[in-house]
Amino acid sequence: MSSRTVVAFILLMLAAAGQSYAHTQKSLVEFNSALEELTARVSPAVVQILVSGYGPSGAPDSTKTPVFVRQQGIGSGVVLDSSGYIMTNAHVVKSAERIQVVLTKRFSGASDAQPPIPEQSVVPAKVVGMTDYFDLALLKIEAQGLPTLSFADFRKVAQGQLVVAIGSPQGFDNSATIGIISSVARQADGSSPIAYVQTDAPINPGNSGGALVDVDGNLIGMNTFIITQGGGSEGLGFALPAPIVRMAYEDLRATGHVDRRTMGIGVQQITPTMARGLDLPRSNGLIVCDVMPGGPGEEAGIKVGDIIIEAAGRSVTAPPQLNGTMYAWNMSEPLNLVVLRDKKTIAMTIKIVTVDRHPERDIDAAEPQKNMIRQLGVMAATITPEMAGKQADLRVTSGVVVIARTADPTEAELNAGDVIHSINNVAVADIDSLRCQVENLKHGDAVVLQVERQGGLEFVSFELE
Repeated sequence: MSSRTVVAFILLMLAAAGQSYAHTQKSLVEFNSALEELTARVSPAVVQILVSGYGPSGAPDSTKTPVFVRQQGIGSGVVLDSSGYIMTNAHVVKSAERIQVVLTKRFSGASDAQPPIPEQSVVPAKVVGMTDYFDLALLKIEAQGLPTLSFADFRKVAQGQLVVAIGSPQGFDNSATIGIISSVARQADGSSPIAYVQTDAPINPGNSGGALVDVDGNLIGMNTFIITQGGGSEGLGFALPAPIVRMAYEDLRATGHVDRRTMGIGVQQITPTMARGLDLPRSNGLIVCDVMPGGPGEEAGIKVGDIIIEAAGRSVTAPPQLNGTMYAWNMSEPLNLVVLRDKKTIAMTIKIVTVDRHPERDIDAAEPQKNMIRQLGVMAATITPEMAGKQADLRVTSGVVVIARTADPTEAELNAGDVIHSINNVAVADIDSLRCQVENLKHGDAVVLQVERQGGLEFVSFELE
């Protein structure tokens, strides 16, 4: 090769390298602009939520009466309807006496050199309904024309997909982080009934209820919790998948609650040991361990020992995946299943039905804003026939049961499980009548409660603080 040829080759390579650098730089600029546009469009539809109220102090201890203390918290929420409907996590607003939503919009200053300035307004919110089962709550504020997010087509969500998390980590509202989907369906907790979207996009306390969106700004999931050793983000964030959020939103908006669903079967994840012991044809999938008599599973012909390998056309290998599919499915249509029985593949359909819902709440599901009696320093609930039926040793099957104490100073020596039957010789039928009697008393008045405690009746007397 001549020297002229070598020089020409070097010049050609340098020109190609320059073109490659220019192309790379252009791609980076375009990518950066796309991210700026995405966050500017999505951020106003993700709000900060401020809560205050009473909550349990410390971890639950069955040997002690729980103590509720005054607390404040911060979370995030996603606007799903322009008329002011906002979804968040139930744990963000549960036990709150006051809920406020911080609305943020961005606008440019007089000079283009100035960065966007957040313009905020704080408005009160009320809870439309919540579901502890999915840790979701629907809020309503009085507003119109709010920016909203749309749901992503979850069937197209894939591992490795680029995502952006937006929320209020540590109270810093409208914060955005970027990452990928680490897993589309992750059972983060062995006892959890839900398969979460796992992401490495940095998520911290305060992000709960925030949005996890794709590059088109569509909602993939709602950021719910992290797994961490040091209290901060370690790349293990988990979001409730969009189909679950959508189902809960529609049910909560329509009825204020989410009914439990069932197919009338019990399933377990197959383990290698189980596969060997039962001589199963495969070592993964879901094995049917129970079929409820008279339920949809029995009607569909499912048998104990069947291996469910597909639901709604998608492979299922863990109970939360089947559970999530069931809740995301349109209940008016039967769910398509593929099962393996005696090494034969069988396609079948199964109905999804709701479990009877009882409006009475169990004692441990009390809502402080409804059950607080500050003057007595307790959380309490009216004894219902269902509660009385569970406590056969009750001497009197009416009254008000103490659920927990608050940290407010009071001389009333009441404990969880105490049942108040009267106050100053006036019978107490429910929590409203007890609250009414207490509110008629003045500071320093003598109070005598007739209390049923551990099968016996006794008086608890004190002066009202």
